[in-house]
Amino acid sequence: MKAGTAIRRPRWLIALLAVLTVPLGLLTRADLPLPTLVATYGGDMLYATLAFFLAALLLPRCPTWRLAALALEFCYAIEVSQLVHVSWLDALRETRPGRLVLGSGFLWSDLVCYAVGVLLGVLVARLMMLPRS
Repeated sequence: MKAGTAIRRPRWLIALLAVLTVPLGLLTRADLPLPTLVATYGGDMLYATLAFFLAALLLPRCPTWRLAALALEFCYAIEVSQLVHVSWLDALRETRPGRLVLGSGFLWSDLVCYAVGVLLGVLVARLMMLPRS
């Protein structure tokens, strides 16, 4: 693709990838015989990949690098928010949806997982970019 060529991301494909990412992430949290690395870090990585796909759906004309930055900022903000303990937020985190979206405890390793997950989203986005006709 030539520099300056307008690109488009097929939104239907991004939506499909986002939808498929959710059960994959949930499977990493299921009690399945997965490799330790996947069971420990896969869900956090796919969480960030999903954040990237959702950003791409919401901001279809946004450059890929900016989508990556937004997704990473979102994930990092959620992780840092886990250092904040107020009763209503802790109560929300005790629910299954709250735990899945907001997490339950700060881990430095999650920050690395988010970077890898966003990078995965960027690579997939780069593969699907098509020249605008």
